[in-house]
Amino acid sequence: MKFLNLFFFFIILIGCSFDNKSGIWKNENITEKRDQKAFKEFKNLLSANQSFNEIIKLKNNTGFRISKKIKNLEWKDKFYNNSNYYDNFSYNDLNKLIFNSKKISRHKLNETLLFYNNNAIVSDKKGNMIIFSIETNQVIDKFNFYKKEFKNIEKKLNFIINDTTIFITDNIGFVYAYNFKERKILWAKNFKIPFRSNIKIFKNKIITSNQNNDLYFIDIKNGDLLRLIPTEETSVKNNFINNLSLSRSNTYFLNTFGSLYAFDNESMKIRWFLNLKSSVELNSRDIFSSTQIINNGNHLIVSSNQFIYILNPDNGRIIFKKNIVSKINPVVNKNYIFLVSETNLLIALDINQKKIIYSYDINEKIAKFLNTKKKNVYYKDIMLVNDKIFIFLKNSYYLIFNVYGEIENVRKLPTKIYSVPIFINNSILYLNNKNKISVID
Repeated sequence: MKFLNLFFFFIILIGCSFDNKSGIWKNENITEKRDQKAFKEFKNLLSANQSFNEIIKLKNNTGFRISKKIKNLEWKDKFYNNSNYYDNFSYNDLNKLIFNSKKISRHKLNETLLFYNNNAIVSDKKGNMIIFSIETNQVIDKFNFYKKEFKNIEKKLNFIINDTTIFITDNIGFVYAYNFKERKILWAKNFKIPFRSNIKIFKNKIITSNQNNDLYFIDIKNGDLLRLIPTEETSVKNNFINNLSLSRSNTYFLNTFGSLYAFDNESMKIRWFLNLKSSVELNSRDIFSSTQIINNGNHLIVSSNQFIYILNPDNGRIIFKKNIVSKINPVVNKNYIFLVSETNLLIALDINQKKIIYSYDINEKIAKFLNTKKKNVYYKDIMLVNDKIFIFLKNSYYLIFNVYGEIENVRKLPTKIYSVPIFINNSILYLNNKNKISVID
């Protein structure tokens, strides 16, 4: 039996690791496979819905009315802006490494990379907040808030930039503000329960959530609690964390129980809520997961572990619902949604028409383009760049599709990607696997 297991292991290893045409099928990060295997144990047995897995060819090639590309100069929010709505970024498209920084930290970095005033802002697992100058290729500031009693705790920091201040929450329960121009802590509060969400800022308020699905409104000036709103708690934790998206008037909050709330930004009072779980019996042991909430002003887009929803942001009414599960955060641009499904399809949806425009097998497209045998790739992020769809893979390759769903190129980044890429000044920036910042032109 051991011999047979070893034999099959080598067969699989050979099949996955070697390709005389391209290295794109080689996947260095296999944690996704392990996560999927573990997650199967918790799948909702009451659901009869199967994920959408149909090829739909584009019928009308009359043109997509997407936004004009922009030259982006800063990235102050983990998800780019308050609404989590990506622009159509401009890029020089040379795939050339023009800058590879010094090693930023000897400790493992967290994956969030922000950029402001030509400086990259990152953090590491020891709790260091690091401001790195791209111009001088050096750390210009590094501070650590934590005392000796927290020395052996791995820190997971969430942070956002507002003017010259970084606001940080962590997995211990602290919220603090650091002014990197004056190089000093402005205030710090300990709320005792680990925070587990992204952060948003509206006027004088910091908005965030803890692991118990409590929503916090915190005074930006001094850290005082303005309002605490408890929501449903789950007893089983998974990789999904609470997430937030803001419009001009509302805070949208999706918790791990699967409930979506809308709160008035000014009064902090609830406007509406609904639960997006599809099980017959809603209980705290059901596993819910989702990508980040996106709002484009007219619609809310939520992709859960069973459906994609398009909702009315004013009252929460479900406008459109389809059994499509997005593996990574979808891209929403004007009236279109572009996403990668868990069934490895590139799907384009028309929000106004409430229909699928096309759906194509990504692995099949790659295999035909490279003239190789079809295998599986693993996805990191999807963005709209130069009027095209860029799909970044975990093995540091990226795919370029036109908006009509046809593949145009397959490229490999010059260094191994670790963080989600961001677009700054016509270039791609990301943290690589050696704790350095790579800038690709």
